[in-house]
Amino acid sequence: MAQVSSSIFGSLILLFLLSVPAQAGDAAPWGTAAVDPIDYAPQKVVYDVAEGDPERFERILDRVSFLNNLYEADPFEASIVLVLHGDEIRFFGIENHDEFGELMRRAQSLTVAGPIEFRMCRAAAQERGFEADEIHGFVRMVPMADAEIIRLQQEEGHVFMQ
Repeated sequence: MAQVSSSIFGSLILLFLLSVPAQAGDAAPWGTAAVDPIDYAPQKVVYDVAEGDPERFERILDRVSFLNNLYEADPFEASIVLVLHGDEIRFFGIENHDEFGELMRRAQSLTVAGPIEFRMCRAAAQERGFEADEIHGFVRMVPMADAEIIRLQQEEGHVFMQ
């Protein structure tokens, strides 16, 4: 019986040792990730944006800019629309230019040479005390964010992003 127990115990130890990676001290026991060389064709995309934190909004701009670069800023095949309807609306208020001017310069610069557009929900802007003439001129006002997102998907073939 003792021989069977030690044989089972020995087998368990051997099994355990075989399951531990050969280089136990290695920080990458599974190797490293492979990069797929994918060329992305330009697409139509609509972003549903409701982000009142300036740093997180900046990261949204980073994502949109990177996507635009992947699409090679193709104004004929690509369309990237950000539909604004949250607390980020205050960033676009002319009265807040001193506080958010750098963020707005960045946002406006994205609209200059490529397919990126900012559309703002007029209802949400009014709810926050802003009229169209109080919002920076690179923004287009639409009656309602949800309706615009639906229209862009159903009528213009945009893919939804959040």
